[in-house]
Amino acid sequence: MRAIQVNAHGGPEVLTYGEVPDPSPGPGDLLVETTSVGVNFIDTYLRRGLYPSQPPYIPGAEGAGVVRAVGADVTHFSVGDRVAWCDVPASYAELVAVPEAKAARVPAEVSDEVAGTLLLQGLTAHYLLDGSAYPQAGDTILVHAGAGGVGLLLTQLAHAKHLHVITTVSTDEKAELSKAAGATHVLRYAPDLGAQVRRLTDGKGVRVTYDGVGRDTFDASLSSTAIRGTVVVFGAASGPVPPFDLQRLNTSGSLSLTRPTLAHFISDPDEFRWRAGEIFDAVQSGKLSPRVGQTYPLAEASQAHTDLESRATTGSIALIP
Repeated sequence: MRAIQVNAHGGPEVLTYGEVPDPSPGPGDLLVETTSVGVNFIDTYLRRGLYPSQPPYIPGAEGAGVVRAVGADVTHFSVGDRVAWCDVPASYAELVAVPEAKAARVPAEVSDEVAGTLLLQGLTAHYLLDGSAYPQAGDTILVHAGAGGVGLLLTQLAHAKHLHVITTVSTDEKAELSKAAGATHVLRYAPDLGAQVRRLTDGKGVRVTYDGVGRDTFDASLSSTAIRGTVVVFGAASGPVPPFDLQRLNTSGSLSLTRPTLAHFISDPDEFRWRAGEIFDAVQSGKLSPRVGQTYPLAEASQAHTDLESRATTGSIALIP
């Protein structure tokens, strides 16, 4: 089969396209022919060595496709089924061995491009609202990178839960996308961002701040959050948050700070099925309208990484084998 490989840590140029051996499904595995593969920031962190990874390896963690073979002990899926997955390594490939416990059935109404890019970002948005923090109807939240893949999904889910959503974006185009997703207010990144959020909330700040940008927005996240509120740092698009004095959480208003990761919210198969089911149900009911902003041939994964890291993309990114 053909796949992308990372042969050394570095920039997008280390992604190479070529022939590699086909995977074999082990007990409890599905062998899936991919129709769409999701590109996410965590792929770039691993490629650069910011998160532990050992080259050479095939990157990627989510996708969708058609089951071509099943291993022993598989009980819920058959050859020909459409499935999607996340948190499965080696997904930038034409064939992927997917553990049954990490596969979800794709409804007929959901396209391949959406299915292949939905679960990692959709499940992230789901656990952010129901797992890492628990804002209630009527609360106001702040979502950085509101026009990104997670940002658009998180805003839609929050709007459906009757939350007031303030987002941050960098361009007029992204502002329009964020408003269409249900944002109450859309702000630009600025040195006085915290003050702007305070003005919009009668000086109180927001109940929860969701920060997937990291280094460049962390100070604004602290200054935007209400007394006894929560800051959820779930990504590092601009780089990791540097070490800081915990006393700042005290002086900022007895804040809580958490740094969650999706794997810890879907490691239990029952929890994965529950969260994935709610995401697909939200798409089918119209509460969630995923936006695949860009598609690239699998061979052009390096360009997809370049565009993602330059923050020039909106919505999700799909590689098409």
